[in-house]
This record gives sequence, structure tokens and C-alpha cells, in this order.
Amino acid sequence: MIQFRIDEELCIQCGECAEDCPAAVISMDEYPIITNEEGCYRCQHCLAICPTGAVSILGRDPEASTILDGNMPDPARLETLIKGRRSVRRYNKKDLDPGLIDELLDIASHSPTGVNAQAVLFTVVREGAVMKGLREEVMAELTKLNDEGKLPEGLVTQYIGMAVEAWKEAGKDIIFRDAPHLLITSAPQDSPCPVQDTHIALTTFQLMAHARGVGTLWDGMAMMAISLIPGLPGRLGIPEDHSIGYAMIFGEPAVEYHRTVQRGPASVNVVK
Repeated sequence: MIQFRIDEELCIQCGECAEDCPAAVISMDEYPIITNEEGCYRCQHCLAICPTGAVSILGRDPEASTILDGNMPDPARLETLIKGRRSVRRYNKKDLDPGLIDELLDIASHSPTGVNAQAVLFTVVREGAVMKGLREEVMAELTKLNDEGKLPEGLVTQYIGMAVEAWKEAGKDIIFRDAPHLLITSAPQDSPCPVQDTHIALTTFQLMAHARGVGTLWDGMAMMAISLIPGLPGRLGIPEDHSIGYAMIFGEPAVEYHRTVQRGPASVNVVK
């Protein structure tokens, strides 16, 4: 049920909800009405655009939403966050507050998805003790593959072979970097754009994490490990019909960066 409701005392009959509905399923009678519940995208544009908070949909209370006016980030600070974000490869071996992890995941769930599918699954390692067991399990499997000469040719062999040697010789973890937490995003293969959706979700998670002082790393080495150990996604509880987007380690940084780097200019192709 869409549960589309209009508070007639608050509604000023401006028609903005009907005009902005991407599915074109809202029409104006005396007050807005839903003409096709099955066609609703569940995007909540109508709730967001109503200037008086008269629209409720999907059982959502407009009063529970955050007012945008006066609460948007300062552009200069947002620019600093984007430019100042660093890939963190050194972590303190302590768990983050579970409430903070939940907050970051909840915010990331607001990321845009193709056709508003909202189908991204966040598979997370919340405890360092669990991460320790996973790390040892993965390294044991990779060591076996390396020792038996079963690693594929090319960069995977080069990087994973290097990781195995570092683990065997010094107990050094260059795959998960001793991070206490791991996040993998996936989505059903039959969703409109599963991989793109998962990448957008991770990017959203990453920016908010760094705003809260949490370090992250897009972990290509972990993705190599996932590709080499067929049973690993299932072991982690990722459904068989899901496409895995990417893996990200995160935790409290054991390093502090003091300034942005200087890149650019952007590579731009102007269409004429």
C-alpha cells in the first residue's frame, strides 16, 4: 500500500507534488490524489517537495524529515571534505561504536539507485574479532592457492603472491590492512544497474565516514581475494543472485593527514 495521505489543513493546493512526480501518478482534484498506486516509484519526491508538509506517503511522517533550508553544508567545507579524503591503510585495532556504523549505513542507504530500485545490500563485518577470523581464513586459502601454483597469471598473481609472502614472513596483512571492519556492497543481478548502484552507495558511505573521522579504503586486494575463493561470498552471506560491487575496509585511522593534495586540471571533453 502506498498510503498516500494529504493533510487538508496544511495543503495549499500548489500542485507541486503532482508536477514533480517522476512517475506521473499524482493528479490534482481539489487536493492531490494518487491515480496509479502500482506505478509509484516510492521515491518520496512528493513528500520532499511539499512546502507545508501536507503530504505523507508510505506511512512516513513529514515532521520526521529534516528541513533543508538552513541545514545544507557549506560548499567550501564540502569541497575540503572531497579533496581532503585519503585512502587509509593504517588503522587502530579497536572497534568503532556500533551505533556509528549503523548511522553511516543508514545514511548510505539514501544513495540514488537506478529506477529507484533501492536494492543495495550492505554486508558488514561489525566486530574486530570476526574480522580477525575472516582475515586468517582468507589468508589460509590464498596461501594454499599460492603454494599449489593455482593463482592465475598476471597482476592477480603478482599482488596476491606478494600478500601471501608478507603474511608468511612477517604476519603482515596487506589485503585488509588490519582494519577492524569490512563493508561489501551487492545488488540483485536483475536490478536495473546493480554495480553502479553499489558503487554510488559506497561513495556515499565513504564521504560520510570521513566526515565523522572514520578512515576507509576501496580494497582492490580484497576484491581479488573474493574472485579467487569461490565460496567466500556465500560464507559472508551474500546471495548467489547478487552482483558484488566492491569491498571497503574502514575503521579508526592510525594516521592523520593535514592538508588536501593538488590534482588537476580535470580531463574534460567539451561537446559542441
